[in-house]
This record gives sequence, C-alpha cells and structure tokens, in this order.
Amino acid sequence: MRFGFVTCVRLGLSCIEAVVEAGGRFDLFITLPDHWARSKSGRIYLDEVSARTGTPLLKVRHINDPQCVQAIRDHGIDWLFIIGWSQIADRSVLDAPRLGIIGAHPTLLPIGRGRAAIPWAILKGLDKTGVTFFRMDEGVDTGDIVGQVEIPLHADITSTELYRLADEAHVHLIRQLWPLLVDGSCPIRPQDASLATYWEGRTPADGELRPDMHLTAVERLVRATTRPYPGAFLMENGQRIVIWRGQVGECPGGRTFQFVDGPYTALDFEVQ
Repeated sequence: MRFGFVTCVRLGLSCIEAVVEAGGRFDLFITLPDHWARSKSGRIYLDEVSARTGTPLLKVRHINDPQCVQAIRDHGIDWLFIIGWSQIADRSVLDAPRLGIIGAHPTLLPIGRGRAAIPWAILKGLDKTGVTFFRMDEGVDTGDIVGQVEIPLHADITSTELYRLADEAHVHLIRQLWPLLVDGSCPIRPQDASLATYWEGRTPADGELRPDMHLTAVERLVRATTRPYPGAFLMENGQRIVIWRGQVGECPGGRTFQFVDGPYTALDFEVQ
C-alpha cells in the first residue's frame, strides 16, 4: 500500500509523526506554500519531516490544482489522508487515489455532520462525542466509516479540553487503523443515513451572552466558546467584554454565573 497525507496544521503533523514513530511510511506529502495562511491557527510546515523521512513534498495553493491530482497518480497513492485542510476536494481529487481519501470529523458520524463540532457537543449537553475517520465522497461528512473512537464528556468539559482530547483521538485512531489499512483488512461500513444530524456553522457573534438567557445556556456557552475559539462575551456600554471561564454560584437573590479571567473578576451576571 502507498499512502499520501495532506495537511497544513499541527493535528495533521501529529498524525504523521505517530505513523512514522510506529515504523510506517508515506509516499507523498501535500501542503500549502510557505507564505500562505501564516496566521492560520496551528499552521505547520512539512519540510523537516519530509527531509527526515525521504518523503516527496508538494506545495499547492489548492487541493484541486491539476498538479496535485497528477502527483497523487504519479506516486501511485492507494490511500490519501486529508486532515486539517479547509479546501473541499472535487471529483478529480477523490478519484485520484486507488482506494480513496480518508478524512476526519470530530463527532461520531453520522451524528453531527457539518460545522463547529466541538462547540456543539458542549452546547447540546452530550454525554459523549468522538472522532470518525471516513472515506470522503462529494457529500458533507457522508462517506463510509473507516474507524471511530469515542470521547466521554463530563459536565464541566470546556472546548479547550475537548479540542485536546479530539487531537489525541485522531492520533490514537490513525495508530489503530494503520496496520489494517496496510494489509487491506480495515473494515469499512456505510453510515446509517436515518441517524444523521447536521450541525450548523457558528460565528463569533453567536457567543453573545444576553440577560434573557437561562443559566444553563450561559454556562454552556462560556465552556463551548472558550479557547481556542473566540470566547463568549457581554456588550456593556458599547464595549465587548470577553468571558473565558466561570462557574455557577449562589447569591442572596438566587443562582448566578460568576465570570473570571475576563476584564472583570467575579462579575455576577443575573440570568433566569
């Protein structure tokens, strides 16, 4: 089997390193040009791992560039991983590897297709989520499941912690699946479309805390939008006050949410 990997972020590099440490090898790396997306969160470069492992490295502006498709074919790639890459692969790329492209999504597909998977898992009060590797098709997170790992969620989990757990789950999953992919014994199963749910994208504006919000909604929103996301916020006298963490507390007038680590310390925000 011949493998390729497309990434430009730390998570993808962690998966590559996990495979290399286990004795695996890749036959092609694809990433962005050095000067592109320098401000992208977790942006990394593959030059060092490419040189160390003797793996050819291609830098392209877009995954659908003809030179990218040709490189996948020229290197005889069977499985191509695309992880931490925001561009959508078109049919020409999907058809280039012999067996397909493996993408990753931080939910237990078919639950949570779509966007903002980590914040939504917290906002919805789920007791578990996970990471799914799947064979990409032209749909949105609809491809056959290659492997999954569950992540239990506790009542106080934050997006910071869940983001870290999701990263660790990616690495665990690629270590688990690699030998099965190498010998062609990896069980691949279709998603049950009848169980599918879709989660909408979110913007920084969705983090606004309002006085009419229920206490539970306030508490979850702060946990769901903290780092590495933009944070929950209050608008006070036209000023945006970002709240990174807090806790539910008691006061003479009832229960409140006390904010800490913002511009104010122990700021009480009355909620229903």
